[in-house]
Amino acid sequence: MTFYEELQWRGLINQISDEKLIEKLNAGGMTFYIGTDPTAGSLHLGHYSSFLITKRLQKAGHHPLLLVGLATGLIGDPRGTVERELQQKEEVMRNYESLRAQVENLFGFEVVNNYDWIKELNVIDYFRNYGKYINVGYMLSKDHVRRQMETGISYAEFSYMLIQAIDFKHLHETRGVDLQVAGSDQWGNITTGIELIRKTTGDEVFGLTMPLVTDSQGNKFGKSEGNALWLDKQRTSPYELYQFLINSEDSQVITYLKRLTFLTPDEILAIEAEHTEHPEKRIAQEALAREIITDLHGREEYEHAVDISRKLFAGEYVGLDLRDIRSAFRGTPQVQMKEGMPLVDALVDAGICSSKREAREFIGNGAISLNGEVQKNPAVELARSMALQGELLIIRRGKKKFYLGLFE
Repeated sequence: MTFYEELQWRGLINQISDEKLIEKLNAGGMTFYIGTDPTAGSLHLGHYSSFLITKRLQKAGHHPLLLVGLATGLIGDPRGTVERELQQKEEVMRNYESLRAQVENLFGFEVVNNYDWIKELNVIDYFRNYGKYINVGYMLSKDHVRRQMETGISYAEFSYMLIQAIDFKHLHETRGVDLQVAGSDQWGNITTGIELIRKTTGDEVFGLTMPLVTDSQGNKFGKSEGNALWLDKQRTSPYELYQFLINSEDSQVITYLKRLTFLTPDEILAIEAEHTEHPEKRIAQEALAREIITDLHGREEYEHAVDISRKLFAGEYVGLDLRDIRSAFRGTPQVQMKEGMPLVDALVDAGICSSKREAREFIGNGAISLNGEVQKNPAVELARSMALQGELLIIRRGKKKFYLGLFE
């Protein structure tokens, strides 16, 4: 299997600009770039596939540059729906510094910033040296622009693709970049760069896009209840990431293993066979979580996430980090606890039980536990010292009903 054939097998090829790129990819030696705009202070899981292909290309003998686009981040990429709100320049610059440090730390690649060359442009040079080479009809034909025309698109966002084309041209002329790699939603921007370089220099450069990684409903991978799962473990803990990955859909998990891990085709096929025979064991999901968390945060963090999951399942809450507990019980009803109140009264007061009689029945049947300890005495008085780190009381009623108790 050639390198390009493996990329195809993994489902990582959406479009290529020319068939000649196939042999070039197999041969190695290309200098390429992949970019992201600093719209937030961290990459999220949706970026992960894009940055993994950068590693794959590097291992195949190609040289990567990562562009964190401060200039393009200040403009905003058209989404094909509605105009983005412009972020404050100070916020975008803070995001840039955070992303640059994160990319260098996680992936170890050289980072370039398009603000370094875009800031030198004046408006006359912009129009004469670049704008005159790209036809407006050509720009209007791009999918993301055409879709947004219905809701309105500013000249600033309309010009985004030309700024990205200037990036490609600049990196081609100064760093020998002959390939741009991106997600499929960037195809129009990439081809605009190829066109600009062809018209201004006569050189041939190439583009490659990957399919966006989504769930079975077409939602972008790495989105949880509308919130991104960040690659920064201070924003998204390895435990939270573990829970998301371990709950990946059976219908999608093999696709994720192909696109998001460095497991070999033979290893993935073996996992797929076992997963198909015993899906209840979640072997594929466990492999996915292990590979991604280990790659991002190290083996120790992966094993810690597994340990937290095991303890939470077993009700062993003491000693766990409150952040992980809150994450595990996200969406669980929160109730107020009053220090000194008898347990039977507290259960009724919090709405956990409908009456003192019901509360006593639950307690008598061993169906009420506090922080994993079954309660037998209805008269026991609640105390802040019972709470985990003096803050949180995990109340379980029956087998599956949980509440988070917070002292007033």
